[in-house]
Amino acid sequence: MNKTKLIEQLQHRHSYEVEFHQAVLEVHEHLANVYDRFPEYEKLRIFERLIEPERTISFRVEWMDDNGDIQINRGYRVQMNSALGPYKGGLRFSPTVNLSILKFLAFEQIFKNALTGIPLGAGKGGANFDPKGKSDREIMTFCQNFSLELQRHVGHFTDVPAGDIGVGTREIGYMFGAYKKIQNQFTGWITGKGTDFGGSLIRSEATGYGLVYFAEEMLKSRKESLKNKKCIITGAGNVAQFAAQKLIELDAKVVVMSDSSGNIYAENGLTKEQLKKLMHFKNDLRKSLADYTKDEESLTFFPIDREAEKWEYKVDCIFPCATQNEVNEDAINKMKKAGVMLLAEGANMPLTDEAQAAILSSEILYAPGKASNAGGVAVSGIEMSQNRIGQYWTAEEVDRRLKNIMKEIHNNCLSVAKEYGFKDNYTAGANIGGFLKVASAMKQQGVI
Repeated sequence: MNKTKLIEQLQHRHSYEVEFHQAVLEVHEHLANVYDRFPEYEKLRIFERLIEPERTISFRVEWMDDNGDIQINRGYRVQMNSALGPYKGGLRFSPTVNLSILKFLAFEQIFKNALTGIPLGAGKGGANFDPKGKSDREIMTFCQNFSLELQRHVGHFTDVPAGDIGVGTREIGYMFGAYKKIQNQFTGWITGKGTDFGGSLIRSEATGYGLVYFAEEMLKSRKESLKNKKCIITGAGNVAQFAAQKLIELDAKVVVMSDSSGNIYAENGLTKEQLKKLMHFKNDLRKSLADYTKDEESLTFFPIDREAEKWEYKVDCIFPCATQNEVNEDAINKMKKAGVMLLAEGANMPLTDEAQAAILSSEILYAPGKASNAGGVAVSGIEMSQNRIGQYWTAEEVDRRLKNIMKEIHNNCLSVAKEYGFKDNYTAGANIGGFLKVASAMKQQGVI
């Protein structure tokens, strides 16, 4: 399918879903050589089938707040592709949730899950519910009512959700408990569970750790290491926190982290003690970085209206770990001038189209999220394996498996990119490598 026809199809069938259009077009750009080698994939209309979800579910969630008032939210589950295994992908609770965002995330998940080598399909879901400012009882009530509808569409061998923005161990626990009560089954239908009832060790850390392991392999390919490298991390949530933890462990210097209140700057890098305190503020007290820095004299805080200044710092590595389209072309141009050598995505699609074009034409090593942030789904797959066999591995064993998976993804991206004429282009390698695996499975399974 040529680009013009693809755009027409997207506009006709997926109107106004700009994030979804962006993700689809980015993958399509690298497939011309694949179709030259495998013309049957065009006849089978593999890509056209990939961009149409197998099932899109939308439902009402009613719940009662602490004042006794009835609240109404909308829940979703996009079951994108099951060629490689049961649908797998996170649940996001945020007022920004809509079908465009969930479909783009589910589409990206196809390639990410395929790259892990674990038999996983792809899906994504969530609700336009904002956990911020809600009591534990309100969050529990919402999760239980969300699960009341979701349980009809998921299961151990059908669709296995996980956490995402706004959905952590607490929310997963409430949903697991509701599912168990409704279904009268104790199964691993969701990942990211507490370790007391089927969760895997290293699951919380997995995306952040995996991101750093991938970056480590990228630098090794240039005979470099993370030691003493100055790093910027955008975001201060789960992925950002554990990426910072692993970077500090590997003797890198995390000089910037950010949240919706602004940025913190640590000239000599955050210490382990400072990061531990930051995690307490964000996770336990649920406070902002602005609050955190009030008692930290060695750190400088820049409010959100000065956010763009961070791209001008003289640093070596950038790890965007916040949200989609947070990095624009101007930011990439500033990174070039600052001498940045590596950018690896911890978030999904954090670069705009213009920013991605700018970085791909530069000397900066660049890893797309579908490759570099696959650590979370990799350990989710490991958790599913442990649930099925009823055994639980040590943190060291899970971490070893995670590191090996990220190394394999890195090597696969590089080798596929080289094979198809995209030397050192991790984006092309990830897109083509993931596509080839799913396309082969779809071809073998026929059309039904």
